[in-house]
Amino acid sequence: MELFNVYPLFPVNILRGKGCRVWDEQGAEYLDLYGGHAVISIGHAHPRYVEAVSHQVAQLGFYSNSVVNKLQQQLAERLGKTCGYEDYRLFLINSGAEANENALKLASFHTGRTRVLSAEKAFHGRTSLAVEVTANPKIIAPINANGHTTFLPLNDLESWKAELAKGDVAACIIECIQGVGGIQMATAEFMQGLRAACDEMGTVLICDEIQCGYGRSGKFFAHQWLGVRPDMITVAKGIANGFPMGAVLISPKFEAVYGQLGTTFGGNHLACAAALAVLDVIEGEGLIENARKVGDYLLEEVNKLKSKQVLEESSAQGRTDKLDAKTSSSSTIKEVRGRGLMIGIELDVPFKEVRQRLLFDENVFTGCAGTNVLRLLPPLCLSMDEADEFVEKLKRTL
Repeated sequence: MELFNVYPLFPVNILRGKGCRVWDEQGAEYLDLYGGHAVISIGHAHPRYVEAVSHQVAQLGFYSNSVVNKLQQQLAERLGKTCGYEDYRLFLINSGAEANENALKLASFHTGRTRVLSAEKAFHGRTSLAVEVTANPKIIAPINANGHTTFLPLNDLESWKAELAKGDVAACIIECIQGVGGIQMATAEFMQGLRAACDEMGTVLICDEIQCGYGRSGKFFAHQWLGVRPDMITVAKGIANGFPMGAVLISPKFEAVYGQLGTTFGGNHLACAAALAVLDVIEGEGLIENARKVGDYLLEEVNKLKSKQVLEESSAQGRTDKLDAKTSSSSTIKEVRGRGLMIGIELDVPFKEVRQRLLFDENVFTGCAGTNVLRLLPPLCLSMDEADEFVEKLKRTL
């Protein structure tokens, strides 16, 4: 049997990692600015994490949700206190798509409505409801195209208010920093206006914090930069540093009904042990503050690189005959955007060649978005020295 090949794979077999570094089977070392797609929050093979997961699997790896699991309650209490949502309740599942799926179902149960508003360029997952609110028709199968979703421009408040005024919208779902969409950022004015409009119309506001949450933006949740409090918050990726886990944080307005939602593997003992270890490290090592500090520095340094390119391009005008082939074919940074350690570097060329050169010539993993955006999603423990290392390698590559 062969694998069902749906991934365009780089020919690199990663065998081990530590912090923000990974090594392949040939022993080559790479700087990881991708974090396994924003999943590695506290760094690869953190000793506290390894200890917690190893201890738990030696005791009990799994039992079903038909019995008490005190680790679940410990996680709920710790997470509520850390993120500032102690009055919310926690529903544990296995992935980000499941988190959004269950949040949307709960919103529909609560309101009795069927329509959802989502943003253009949004990505919310690949399960049935999650993919329907994702703005990519290429991954929406005919069976998922049920017409429940209206896509609107991010930050165009009047368009959202006009749709909400129809009175049939169950939920608005928003990534306050769009990841797959190219690090597009919601504004405070838009989010506060949307919160007020949802309140007026009895519509549920869901913030998808699967990629931009768990400290990545320099606050625990990205929406906390914008002065809003959503009805539900979905999380995954960094919650358990690589162990499959997702969750929905649910406001007190929603009723918990036995049997309405459910999961086999969600909130299992191993996942909870991993998630508790992640919170230990995030708090104990100040990783949210580090994400803000190093992220601000990295944004500044890449913007300096962009400014330098503009000056060089300006000084070269009128004497293009003197430019050598290397200069004339170089790539240019068009825009740098993001917050914390979630950064998009928009190029004037497709990202493919630049990303490959970074990987194979400079040994740096990066992500991508759209056709021309390099996406940086490193572990939250990225150091200033590692940020400098990346900027120098990016400079050489461009």
